[in-house]
Amino acid sequence: MGDRRRRRRLAAAATVAGLMSATAACGSGSGNAGSSDPNTLEVWTRSNPDDAATYDRVFAAFTKKTGIRIDYQPIINFDQQLQSRASTRDLPDVMINDTALMGSYQSQGLLKPIDPSSVAGGDRITAKSWSSTVGVDGKHYGIPYSRQAQTLMIRKDWLDKLGLKAPTTWQEMLSVAKAFAIEDPDGDGKADTYGIVAPASAQNGYAAMWGASFLWQGGAQIIKPDGKGKYTPAMDSAAAVNAVTWMKDNLFCGEKGVVQPGAITAVTGTATNFQDGNAGMYMTGPYNITTYDTTPGKKTYEVVPAPAGPAGGDVLADGENVYLGARTGKDRQELALASFLVSAEGQKIAMTSVDGHQPVVRIPVNSTLDAAKVRNDARWSVVQKAYENASEQFPNAPDFAPIKQDTADSLNSIFTYCGGDVRSQLKELNDTLAGDLKDQGLLK
Repeated sequence: MGDRRRRRRLAAAATVAGLMSATAACGSGSGNAGSSDPNTLEVWTRSNPDDAATYDRVFAAFTKKTGIRIDYQPIINFDQQLQSRASTRDLPDVMINDTALMGSYQSQGLLKPIDPSSVAGGDRITAKSWSSTVGVDGKHYGIPYSRQAQTLMIRKDWLDKLGLKAPTTWQEMLSVAKAFAIEDPDGDGKADTYGIVAPASAQNGYAAMWGASFLWQGGAQIIKPDGKGKYTPAMDSAAAVNAVTWMKDNLFCGEKGVVQPGAITAVTGTATNFQDGNAGMYMTGPYNITTYDTTPGKKTYEVVPAPAGPAGGDVLADGENVYLGARTGKDRQELALASFLVSAEGQKIAMTSVDGHQPVVRIPVNSTLDAAKVRNDARWSVVQKAYENASEQFPNAPDFAPIKQDTADSLNSIFTYCGGDVRSQLKELNDTLAGDLKDQGLLK
């Protein structure tokens, strides 16, 4: 793991050096801008066509209201294309992407700092949401746009058939998972059902993203802030050892069928067992609600708070921020767009589905809005309460990508090789995380 980290560090250092030089030129007024029209903003989102249709409605409403035109580009391989554009000294004016990427973008010099008071309606965004835009230097580098938190989606019809209730603790969840695996909840007479969907692949950090809620519920942290801009690795703590041991022993190395076959190599795109109707529980984000309402069907499942572990029921929170590209000249137009995006009008448009297209705002950052009322769907109250009262995001100020990936690599290995020693494996991970933090100058 250490050799891989060193190779990644050298490659990242070379990339950052080149991008810092390129974006410095962008900020000095390079003439290679995507649009020379001062009344047109080039806006990127990381979106498939379904999401893009919703963004089209949002931007059309903004243009109608302000007269500012939007050159909208939905990008699937967002980061690859962003690096390419930065290398040619031509950043988009505005980008909407994951909160967890802020530290990486800011460290590369890709973002313009933001004064929250310059965003109309910024005072309606909670301090919790604004905190996810603060960089290591204490400045804000984004505007909160959408938030979400994991909840447990569970087959209500299976619970009813087996005379069970939705679980509220880890142990209850394990008991329900075993029942779903062995008691034929779909009634087809075959042993073809599973308890829990687990996208536990190391690829792109999935094992860390899925496993994070269990870590929080077990009282663990991946890295711990010192309150002064530095961090210490924390994956060798007793809480982390206990939480990871519980996951390993009960989900991956315990009774057959508790998780779906192939969980160790599954990513979210291939872990479709809940949608396919052969797994009964999935701790996941609310972006799946629209899909699952079609298959397996709205009447077959319910959305409930995540079962609590020894330290409580906190889950992984995530979301998207609005980022302004690190160049000058369109501040007024960019802030006008940002202000519209966080307004009640802009958020409502982005929260609603038209013709089955995915909403792009899950939990509104505008505190005057209630997700359940906007959607007329009480299930969204469960999601909003989880975000507001029982959630924790990955630290956003560091470049968390290598930390997340190293954590996923370690968890995936632990879950794969059942004979390994969890304590020593997490000690090795902790040493690797210390190296990740040292590379960024953030190790306490």
